[in-house]
Amino acid sequence: MNLKRLLLCTDMDRTILPNGNQPEHPEARRCFHEFCQQPEVCLVYVTGRHQALVEQAIIDYALPLPDYAITDVGSKIYYYIDDKVQEMSAWEDQISADWCGQSHAQLKRAFRHIRELTLQEEEKQNRFKLSYYLDLDIDKDEIIAQMAAILHDLGVHASLIWSVDEPMHVGLLDVLPQNATKLHGLRFLQQHLEYETKEVVFAGDSGNDLPVLGSGINAVLVANASEEVRALAQKMASDGGHTTALYLARDDTFSLGGNYAAGVLQGIWHFQPEFRTSLTSIGFQHDL
Repeated sequence: MNLKRLLLCTDMDRTILPNGNQPEHPEARRCFHEFCQQPEVCLVYVTGRHQALVEQAIIDYALPLPDYAITDVGSKIYYYIDDKVQEMSAWEDQISADWCGQSHAQLKRAFRHIRELTLQEEEKQNRFKLSYYLDLDIDKDEIIAQMAAILHDLGVHASLIWSVDEPMHVGLLDVLPQNATKLHGLRFLQQHLEYETKEVVFAGDSGNDLPVLGSGINAVLVANASEEVRALAQKMASDGGHTTALYLARDDTFSLGGNYAAGVLQGIWHFQPEFRTSLTSIGFQHDL
């Protein structure tokens, strides 16, 4: 009896989407797509994108349809059934308490005097996600400290999540309920679906993936991640005693390299040896 199963949770941009500066192996996404068709694999996209942009990426990059999507940096969760998308209202109910009755509009007003912040587009906002752009030459730590002090005074329990949009060369700063990060969304879904931690693999590349990369969940950092994120992920994993749960994908040990989707497959090979036969059958080869 085959009891193996996998909750595969992956970021999208510059993790399985080859929209970074590094090259993608031409077979990487095909192998990823084929691997995810197995009934033992439950696929979850964990992304900063809102749902419409998730759908667009699936079309533009010929990605497999997921079973679930944790979107908007963790502030929304959707499930796919019969080719339709439904929001998990239980997740929004759970995270709402962190903002202690403050609305999106009220928090936006509270930050209006911080001139360095530029509000992101309307479609990138939601009830529990307040998102800004910040120039990379500005001291982000000072801005985050100012915002954290304001939130504290308001009694709001929030997470301030920093990441970088490399193609646009701009910083992204998200204000979320404290329990609405990618990590919290993943943990909620893991519990909801009754997966053991050893049956979960996460893949990411950027700053908003760091809470998961250093959490003790089996996680892979794709090879095209920046040196800054690589160093921070290793430090967080080390500080938390989770070094064996973080895998750094490499370019030199697998036939497809370690960038983007190929790096995700490397992580599965490393953490889930029971899937190596199926990986080999679709053309994913270990060179050593």
